[in-house]
Amino acid sequence: MGSMPKALLLENIHPLAAESLRAHGFEVETRKGALSERELIDALEGVDVLGVRSKTTVTRAVIDARPTLTAIGCFCIGTNQVDLNHAAKNGIAVFNAPYSNTRSVVELVICDIICLMRRIPAHTHHMKHGVWDKSASGSHEVRGKTLGIIGYGNIGSQLSVLAEALGMSVIFYDLEEKLALGNARRCETLHELLNEADAVTIHVDGRKSNTGFFGEKQFSQMKQNAIFINASRGFVVDLDALKEHLDSGHLSGAAIDVFQNEPKKTGDPFSTPLADEDNMILTPHIGGSTLEAQENIAQFVSQRLEDYWFKASTMLSVNLPQITTGPCKGAARIAHLHANLPGVLAKVNQVLGEQDINISAQALGTEGEIGYVVTDVTKCPDEVTIDALDAITGTIRTRVIES
Repeated sequence: MGSMPKALLLENIHPLAAESLRAHGFEVETRKGALSERELIDALEGVDVLGVRSKTTVTRAVIDARPTLTAIGCFCIGTNQVDLNHAAKNGIAVFNAPYSNTRSVVELVICDIICLMRRIPAHTHHMKHGVWDKSASGSHEVRGKTLGIIGYGNIGSQLSVLAEALGMSVIFYDLEEKLALGNARRCETLHELLNEADAVTIHVDGRKSNTGFFGEKQFSQMKQNAIFINASRGFVVDLDALKEHLDSGHLSGAAIDVFQNEPKKTGDPFSTPLADEDNMILTPHIGGSTLEAQENIAQFVSQRLEDYWFKASTMLSVNLPQITTGPCKGAARIAHLHANLPGVLAKVNQVLGEQDINISAQALGTEGEIGYVVTDVTKCPDEVTIDALDAITGTIRTRVIES
């Protein structure tokens, strides 16, 4: 692959990621905070692999400005901060960690539910201001209460299991057909869930269509004295509407971990009108921020990046066809990413045949508009061969990995 590949890791990604990449031959630069579009373009000069979390946005402009960028690792659950389609069309593989911090988020939500039901934030506030308010008024056990989970994916389903273990009844709503775990029950409509749940928690993904998903209409349908939790995405919930329903006494408490506009880095100022609410838990987007989760994410995503760079494996890529590769069965491996057009595989093999290059193993995958063929060959292709592969109609990127 020529000179030592370079990786740039932003936003305080756990040091294990840099250690792993360095151990595999990468030159690694790390930065603490997120970068703006212009800053990111400047920082990506000469960079092959980029690592981000949730606050750095990789836009079309960034991708167009740095065409040699080969892979992006999102060291978090979501990938909505990256223009995935444009990345794919420019030959950039994107990876994330969809499961690594699931448990951490679930535990925070369980903690929030118990604390809000017992009015711990309110009691703590009173104690700090010298008020002794030993009263059971408004405090409840979670046992026997109904938890409504909106979004029954990896986090929602695991939350379901733990909540049942605490004695809660669990109902959920999801647009897709999902298998209910334990005794959880699926609601046919969101309205049904909101009318029944004593606690409502949101766990939807970051797709743009979820913007403003939960607002005045939905809050008005919740039970009297219910609690509300959002640890998914900041743009999903109308916090002004939430404040109104807290101030009116309709809802008894809330916990918010994500916000529409979050500071770029630790230490930056932050304010929210929810700060003066009585029974309120505010956390700075720490749902997945445990040492265990960050270590798991660092290990998982760096492994995906290493496998893609050195083995051409797209296993668990979110924007390219899935091909899992083992050790190279030849002198070199050719990874050919292309538009999903008829006959590309035949043309690749024709080029290799014309150059007297034997194929020892080959795999092809297609997904949507993208095709990906990985070919192990008995001798390293020269520049003439690579140029011929690049000249095939629809070619996006050709990479050669020597054994």
